[in-house]
Amino acid sequence: MKLPRQLDATQRSPHRRPIRAQSARILNRVTEQTAADREGDAPRLVASDSFSTSLLFFKNGDDAILTMRKSEVLAAEAVSCLNKALCHLKDIWEEIGIPEDQRLQRTNVVKNHIKGLLEMMIKEEESLKKRLVSSIQMCRTEMEQLCLDLQLPMFEEERGVTMLQQEKNIRTQTEALMKEKTRRMQQLKVLLEQEQDLCDILCSVPYGIAPDSVPSPEQLEDFCQHIANQSTEKAKRYAEFTDLKRQITSYMDELDHVPETSFEKDVVCEDEDSFCLSRDNITALKLLLCQLEERKADNEALCESHREKIQQLWERLQVPQEERGAFNEHMVASRKRNLEALHAEVQRLEELKLLNIRNVTDAIRSEIAALWEKCFFSAEQRQAFAAYHSEDFTEELLSRHDAEIQRLKQHHEDHKELFDGVHHWEESWRLFQELEKKATDPTRFTNRGGNLLKEEKQRSELHKSLPKLEKKLKAQIDAWEGDQGREFLVNGQKFLQYVEEQWELHRIEKEKEKLERQLKKSKQTEEDMLYGTAVRTPTKRRFLGTTTPNSKSRKFNATSSISSATSNSTMRSVYGGTVCRSPVPRPPLSANKGPAASGTPGVGKPPHPRLQGCNKENEAQSKGTPPLSGALLTPASPQRNFSIASVASTYSEFVRDLSKASNAKIQHDILNSTSSANL
Repeated sequence: MKLPRQLDATQRSPHRRPIRAQSARILNRVTEQTAADREGDAPRLVASDSFSTSLLFFKNGDDAILTMRKSEVLAAEAVSCLNKALCHLKDIWEEIGIPEDQRLQRTNVVKNHIKGLLEMMIKEEESLKKRLVSSIQMCRTEMEQLCLDLQLPMFEEERGVTMLQQEKNIRTQTEALMKEKTRRMQQLKVLLEQEQDLCDILCSVPYGIAPDSVPSPEQLEDFCQHIANQSTEKAKRYAEFTDLKRQITSYMDELDHVPETSFEKDVVCEDEDSFCLSRDNITALKLLLCQLEERKADNEALCESHREKIQQLWERLQVPQEERGAFNEHMVASRKRNLEALHAEVQRLEELKLLNIRNVTDAIRSEIAALWEKCFFSAEQRQAFAAYHSEDFTEELLSRHDAEIQRLKQHHEDHKELFDGVHHWEESWRLFQELEKKATDPTRFTNRGGNLLKEEKQRSELHKSLPKLEKKLKAQIDAWEGDQGREFLVNGQKFLQYVEEQWELHRIEKEKEKLERQLKKSKQTEEDMLYGTAVRTPTKRRFLGTTTPNSKSRKFNATSSISSATSNSTMRSVYGGTVCRSPVPRPPLSANKGPAASGTPGVGKPPHPRLQGCNKENEAQSKGTPPLSGALLTPASPQRNFSIASVASTYSEFVRDLSKASNAKIQHDILNSTSSANL
């Protein structure tokens, strides 16, 4: 504070004393106040003209308790400082000798200065109060709006607090709500960006949440779940897209197809991450894949048709294998270049076919005949195709044959199930007849390896399965005839009639065989009655002993010879059932005493030439063919048995020794039989 400078003695105001008196009064009042402060009188308010404050002093007896705020203490100190300053100014003014009027002026300056300073301070504090009130109001309004945005209950303010505390509480709560709002909005922003990316890729509709509104926790959770579902859908569609793209690329490569449309270029040429995975695009991809599959199937079918045509033409034209082998590459693959090569080969072979019409027509006729057999065409049905017997080999005739073979193939394909069933029945029937014939063959018992048991088992199975197969075919034929409205013919007659005829023929054949066996048996019986019983079943030969027969056995043999000579004067050959009559006249009875009657075998006359020839014939039969049934085996004497057993080691030697023994004893037997007859 700048005080006016000190005046001279000549310039002193005449009113110096009043100013001094006024200053003295002010100083006295301050002094009294100070003294009162020192003496501790009853509380009273002391205020100067330039400063106003309040000091409260409470005194209760001897124990005085001073209760005041720190701010009030500081205010009291400020008043004290002011009083001291004024007293000091008073002293200075006294020493200087400033007149009273100037003191009054100076004191007024001090008062105005202090008053202005305090007013300025008060104004500032009032401004602070206004700001606090405004801040409270603004924070309260903002807090209410945040509670509405965040969908939270209103904040209840604490009662009985100061303005500063109230402003602090409201401001703190507002800041917390603002942070929550910022967090939610930031999370919403991130989710919206993710959703936008997914919507761009999937071409889907947005979730529908407003980007400016503050979402609730439930809305954020639902939105997060929606984003997760969209991400899963994206991964699913991406996997489906990559799989479809791989198949489409493979088909395009096989078909040598170049992408033409913008969609095909986007699928094949563009980056996979930039492709829009919308439902429409996925559907379009599937449609494109189906189209390519159909094109591939058409190409394969066309290639297969060309291959069949080429194979037929190769067979008809008798193309060498070397030329066929050079074309094997195109007989497997079905790419575009293979199709073009097959088409060119068909055209080449067609041109070559026209140059070899006769050979090709003959080849087609062979195929037609084979199809006639497969379709069981009768002679009338075959004669209906008159071009089959034409000798005018022209292109028109070839075309008619081609049309006929296509018709037959289609006919066979349409009724393939029935024809296969009939073929199966015929094969089973043929096998059944073969097994029936084998069952009547006597040589089947000599087979080894269990074939007899297998054949019997197979024959039994066929005997059971044939009626079942016929029943099944009957049901199929009835259904076919109901659909087609015509009869199903096999070789010009109904199949069931054909089956019945086959069974009837089989029965007649069995009856015929049975009758033949009966006739043969009766004839054999007549021969046996005429020529004697024959041993048909070969028996095991007993071991021939080496002992010399005694007289009883010789006597028994003689009796046997007499009885056999009585029944039949001729002797059958041991082999073949042929009857060998004695070529020599009967010798006299004295012939029994000759050397032929000796007991030593093998000693005597040589065999008769005719008997020797018969023995040679029998020996040849024993080596080549079995003996005829009906042969009568004459038992040999013990002497002959001894001779045969000691000499014969093989069947041929046995026959030879038996012939020799028979020739040696034949005359003796004849004489014995003659003498017995005479007796």
